[in-house]
This record gives sequence, C-alpha cells and structure tokens, in this order.
Amino acid sequence: MIEGGRTLDLQNCPKCDALYVKNKFRDVCEKCWKEEEAAYDTVSKYMRKRENRAATVLQVVEATGVPEELILKFIRAGRFQLTQFPNFGYPCDKCGAVIREGRICASCAEDLIADLRTVQKEDQRKKEIADRQATFYTHRE
Repeated sequence: MIEGGRTLDLQNCPKCDALYVKNKFRDVCEKCWKEEEAAYDTVSKYMRKRENRAATVLQVVEATGVPEELILKFIRAGRFQLTQFPNFGYPCDKCGAVIREGRICASCAEDLIADLRTVQKEDQRKKEIADRQATFYTHRE
C-alpha cells in the first residue's frame, strides 16, 4: 500500500491477527503493543526491588504472570541491563543453553567455526584436484 509517496507494510498481528502497519519499532499491533508495555512495566517493577535482582527468568514468570517468551523478547531487545541482573539470560538459537549476549553460545560458535574450516579445506582440496586434472588442448597443423 502506498500513502503519501511511501510504502506501508500492512501485516496481521502475530498475537491477535489484527491488521496493522508494521514498522521497525513494533512487530505487533497497537493494542498488543500496549499489552506488552504493561507487561514490561510489571516485570520492570518486580526487578527493581533489590531482593528480586538475582531472580531467574522462570522465577519472574511465576511472580509476575508475564509469559516467558515475552520476558525473553524484552531481554533480547536490550530492555534490561543484564549487568544488573546476574541470572537473566536467553536461550542460544542453536542448542538452547542460557546466554547473555549474541545469538549462539561459545560452544556452538566453536562448532560452527570448525564446520566452516572443514568446508574450506574440502573446497581447497577439490580445487587442487581440479587444477591437477585440467586438460589442455593444443592445435596441431
């Protein structure tokens, strides 16, 4: 859809299926965004108390009633400074281990690097074999 010379990205809200204009700041409709902000306020108030700063995500879920997926969304978005909350983290995209930065844990990153090195070695070996087996033709009169 084009409005005033700019393209609008109309999508259905992943939570309630309502139609909304997606932008880089919100991935849900206005109504669901307000609900998420209310949930964030609930979690934030809980975590501000000194005795709750060492709580895990599951303890926060139990105490606040806010779904784990939403709390993890807040953490991934950087809405909580993890230096202040030592037991907060989110799962590695590959293995599910709890991490505090990035998308994958150190172990999965090492595995990925090792796999890439293996592929590079195989590619190099195939190239060397192809170079040795190259056939050259000459024209004789």
